[in-house]
Amino acid sequence: MTILLADPRVRAVPVVDSGEPLVRLDAGLSPTGALVRCSLAERLARADAALPAGFRLRVLEGHRSAAAQQAIIAAYAAQLRLLHPRLGRDRAALERLTSRFVAPLEVAPHVAGAAVDLTLVDATGAELDLGTPVDATPEESDGRCFTAAEDISAAARAHRDLLGEALGGQGLVNYPTEWWHWSHGDRYWALVTGAPHALHGPIAEAAAA
Repeated sequence: MTILLADPRVRAVPVVDSGEPLVRLDAGLSPTGALVRCSLAERLARADAALPAGFRLRVLEGHRSAAAQQAIIAAYAAQLRLLHPRLGRDRAALERLTSRFVAPLEVAPHVAGAAVDLTLVDATGAELDLGTPVDATPEESDGRCFTAAEDISAAARAHRDLLGEALGGQGLVNYPTEWWHWSHGDRYWALVTGAPHALHGPIAEAAAA
């Protein structure tokens, strides 16, 4: 059964912050210059190097401010309220549905600098088929954004498997409702892997090295 980020078990994971700074990823890995914790940057570099010739990781987003996270939560929750009017009366149900696409602020891996949204590109830098665009909502994609979705092409499945092998091999965990979201050291990672505590809590961008 899929554990969502709104699950109380995620909130219950203690955080013992490592104190690692945010660092900017190399332009070859992230043309946008995404910021992540330094140990995550090292793991991403190793995962990228482990890919077969002709494939590369393309990191689209890393650290996200608390304000940006809250804005995404509010926008998506508003969409869900329109689609499901009765959700307005059930805050817990709304939070669960919202967390399929965006984490509650207090446990958000991006705000901790512990997560990336990424995809695969070919030797020319063109994005490969992974079944949906990055950041496609469950509603927009009819559930094909879920990592294990069956209604995707054979090529997209192979690319998702390749992504999982490279990133999983470096200790990252995937959020199963978003094939593009991978993290290490956050509360969700700790719960899934059985670690005694998270390594990274919320961090301000001003703390970047």
